[in-house]
Parts: sequence; C-alpha cells; structure tokens
Amino acid sequence: MRRRSFLRRTGAGALAFGGVAPLGAAAVEAPAARAVKPRRLRPGDRVGLVAPASANFQSLDVEVAQDVVRAFSFEPKLGAHVRDRHGYLAGRDEDRAADLNAFFGDASVKGVFAIRGGWGCARVLPLLDWELLRRNPKVLVGYSDITALHCGLQTRTGLVTFHAPTLLSDWPSFSADHFRRVVVEGERVKMANPPGEEDRLVQRQNRTRTITPGTARGRLLGGNLTVLTALMGSPYLPAFDGAILFLEDVNEDIYRIDRMLTQLALAGVLGKLRGFVFGSCHECEPGEGYGSLTLEEVLDEHVRPLRIPAYEGAMIGHQDLQFTLPIGVEVALDASAGTIEMLEPAVT
Repeated sequence: MRRRSFLRRTGAGALAFGGVAPLGAAAVEAPAARAVKPRRLRPGDRVGLVAPASANFQSLDVEVAQDVVRAFSFEPKLGAHVRDRHGYLAGRDEDRAADLNAFFGDASVKGVFAIRGGWGCARVLPLLDWELLRRNPKVLVGYSDITALHCGLQTRTGLVTFHAPTLLSDWPSFSADHFRRVVVEGERVKMANPPGEEDRLVQRQNRTRTITPGTARGRLLGGNLTVLTALMGSPYLPAFDGAILFLEDVNEDIYRIDRMLTQLALAGVLGKLRGFVFGSCHECEPGEGYGSLTLEEVLDEHVRPLRIPAYEGAMIGHQDLQFTLPIGVEVALDASAGTIEMLEPAVT
C-alpha cells in the first residue's frame, strides 16, 4: 500500500504517540567523525527480517520476504514480532524496537532487512539501544519509511546504511545486481540510469534532467522527503554540511512537495549542500489542466537558486528499478551526465 494513501485511510496524521518517549528524551550525541562501515554480506550469511513500520497483513508477505533473502543465498531469520499487529503498525513500538535491538546484538546475524515500509519507524527511534547498535555495525537495508532508521543510525552511530528495495519490492535484475555489487562485492559503483528499451528513434524512458550542470563531491545523505522532513527538530536528523542530498517520494500533491522543500530551505538544510539529486515522485501529479505548479517547476524554483550541481530522474524511489545508495559514504555527482559515483567501498 502506498504510504500517502495509507495515512489518509488510517488518519495517522492525527496520531497520538501514547507510550512513546518524546524525541528529545534521548541524549543528543555528536555525529561520528568518519563513516562506520559494516562487514559485507556473504553467501550463507544469516540476516534478520524486521517489520519496523506497517503491519504485514498477510502471511504470504512474510513467506515472500524469506524467499527473496534465500534468492540472494542468505539465510533468513524472522524477528520475533514480524507477524504482530497493532492497528496499522507491525506490533507495539517497544516490540518493533526490540526486534531491531535483538538482531544488532546477535553475533550470528550479519545484516538486517526491512520487509516493508509504510509508517512507524520514527516511533521506535527513542527506544533503540544506540550504544548496542554502535558497537555492532551491520548492513541495514530498506527505503521509504526506513529513512527514519537511516537518519537515526547516521546521526547517532555514523553507520553506513543502504537505501535499497525492501523485501516486498519487485527486485528486477537491475535492482538485484546493483545490490550485490554494492553490498556483497563491495564495489565502488557508478550509478547511471540504464538505457531505455523503447522502440523509438529517441528514447524517453529512464532519462534524467539536469537542473544545474556541474560536478561535486560530498557525503551521500537523504531518503524519503516526507519522512526526512518529519524528523526536523529532532536529535535524529543528520548534519547536511557539504552533503550530496538525494530525495524521493510517492503519492504526494505537488503543493506538499513544495511545502516540504520550503521547510528544508527555511531550516537552512538546502543552503548547506554541495549537490542535489531527485529520484522519482510516483503518482505525484499536478492534476488535470495543470492548474498547479508542476514538479519540474517546484524543483527548479527551490534548487536552481542554490547554484549547486543538481539533476532529477535518478533510479531512486517507489519504482521497479532502483539503485542501492550507501548513506554516509563519499560520492562524486555529475549533474550534467546524471551520475553518482561512489568514491569508496561502502562495506569492509
């Protein structure tokens, strides 16, 4: 289920956080001076399967998730609460947090994969054992709502995590091969959209659009725009000084994208960047007759005045073909060519 339509149906926008500690309750710690890299995954490794956000309403989802892990030649281990349900959440906050804490503390588990996103990761941030997570760096994989975990881990531990499909994503060969190259082979990958396969004289498929030409290098940060902006003012949002920021979203009205980018601008985030990449915003349309601004216009108005290299259309977001983006590593951005190149391996 798409995150935005999910929230509309459940009324989660008016959620009361009963039982969850305030975001400011945990002590704020300075971000790590350098990236902490997890050990690369190897065939036969045991990986933990978690549901840190929305519930798995069907047993088939859990079965499919395990089969995806086996297809990568890993051994799946289910979190104790992946089949729990508390309304739209995959169990109580403390139980979803317990699964994450347990897997990071389990020496036999080499990585942690999110079965799905949805909503709920931000609620578990105050309940995570950050010292335990810091002592046991491991691969963490997921996107969309998992952005909250990526941000929290980057801020509190410096751990490199991976913005990549969740286990219930489609995993076409492009996405699977990209994941293997980054997380298993430890390659320094140059991320470029594949050529389209349309029967056209000039391809439209998979094209990128340069907003501002040029090149830049910096630490790669980002994720889902809605989730990232929801962390503003909390101790779980990374420092963006000199960063390359990537963003994506799904099923949002254009004015909401405008509002969230305005929030990033007013908070000083956009002004600190060295480069900017926008992936996809699936089902984000201006409506019939183009009575609103378009997404292209909104990006141009917010990003062009920054005068930093920027482009849109990267294989990032709620779509079949996805890059595996290592959050926290140094990358080189070429906005004219539409590429992101890793300058260092993301794993040891």
